Amino acid sequence: MAETTITPVATHGFFMDGHWIEDGEPVEIHAPYDGSVIGRVIQGRREHAEAAIAAAVKAFGTTRRLPAFERQRVLRQVASSISQRKEEFAHTLAQEAGKPIKAARTEVDRAIFTFTVAAEESTRIYGEYLPLDWQEYTAGRWGIVRRFPLGPVAGITPFNFPLNLVVHKVAPALAAGCSIVIKPAPQTPLCSLLLAECVQQAGWPDGGFSVLPLSNDDASLLVTDDRIKLISFTGSVPVGWDIKRRAGKKKVVLELGGNAAVIVHSDADLAYAADRCTAGGFSYAGQTCISVQRVLVEHSVYGKFTDLLVSSVKALKAGNPLDESTDVGPLIRESDAVRTVTWIEEAVRGGARLLCGGGRKGRVVQPTVLTRTKPDMKVNCQEVFGPVVTVEPYEDFNEALREVNHSAFGLQAGLFTRDINLVFQAYEELEVGGLVAGDVPSFRIDHMPYGGVKDSGQGREGIRYAIEEMTEQKLLVMNLR
Repeated sequence: MAETTITPVATHGFFMDGHWIEDGEPVEIHAPYDGSVIGRVIQGRREHAEAAIAAAVKAFGTTRRLPAFERQRVLRQVASSISQRKEEFAHTLAQEAGKPIKAARTEVDRAIFTFTVAAEESTRIYGEYLPLDWQEYTAGRWGIVRRFPLGPVAGITPFNFPLNLVVHKVAPALAAGCSIVIKPAPQTPLCSLLLAECVQQAGWPDGGFSVLPLSNDDASLLVTDDRIKLISFTGSVPVGWDIKRRAGKKKVVLELGGNAAVIVHSDADLAYAADRCTAGGFSYAGQTCISVQRVLVEHSVYGKFTDLLVSSVKALKAGNPLDESTDVGPLIRESDAVRTVTWIEEAVRGGARLLCGGGRKGRVVQPTVLTRTKPDMKVNCQEVFGPVVTVEPYEDFNEALREVNHSAFGLQAGLFTRDINLVFQAYEELEVGGLVAGDVPSFRIDHMPYGGVKDSGQGREGIRYAIEEMTEQKLLVMNLR
């Protein structure tokens, strides 16, 4: 097993209005795996949040007028800077988030891709020509519709993708010409501060991007201040909907939780489906809002599929995220590990059968598969956000669709079948933001529209779709009579 590298603990100021600020309270950042202190950050106060908003308002006067080629240049430079510092980002991410190093490198690659696509999309913010001479009295009139940047944006980001989910707010904001203030998750602020260095070096206008570690109370100003025109939040369901309630007139984009389901029909490639369900259910210890949580398998192949799934899951290695061979690392908090095991034990006491896993060592929960569960068990009806998958048989495809929809969530779903009619039936009937046919709901490429329905949120991410959220249409009517 690889050992954690011992390095002097550095203190990082926060980035605001083009400057690095060290006026605040130092807060220790701990590695989830072993609790070691990996860094300290300066936490801002309410007056810093106020100053960051004021700086964003001022900077918007500049960013909104930047030509597309200049926005594209900055975005390309940021992508290049991240690429040059890939290992630094990856190791920082693995340490602060407890993400296995090979998955951390993938996240850095995705962040580079997200900025690269944003650079392209910054030159493709199109409008349209409208003929308006459809009635006699409107002869000689025509119109154009163009998108304009909305204004200062606030982004509140979670711990589980401490680089790429920050990038999913920053890159489209820069592409659209908006200024943006980021409040990173308290457990994982280091990657966002490294990102601030890259954006600063790329020459984005001062005040146009700030990163402030803040307490929840002090961050509330980002939610309630009317000078912020859009708030983009990724995180828990109750916090997200409370933000919407308090946000006033500003636009709100919410990317929240899920208990994603997969349907495996009898005509599927079962070995492939089992491998993908393993990857989708246990990557980053299940701490992903589209992590596979519920697997529904047609009864005629249930036994064979379950054997393949359990065999695949048992082959996963849990442990130190800095070990190159680790597949499943720790949960972000001890309390999350305790809760996850408690839910597993509750299910077993209620009649569920434990097929593998179920134990924990510190914050590392062993990859767990359960069957004979009931729909109202927490491992099914709530979001586990841990390395737990339930697998159950179904008799009829319509029954499986109803079971997927029997959820307060609706982010993404997966379907393994060779029957195109079943694919389109599921596409019509499933109450989700996206259906992934031939794969697990955990699939995401960063330019696709991404978001959910029901308790899973509102609005869409994915660079072009986020740019649409961060801009508004304005009509110009021309009367040439």
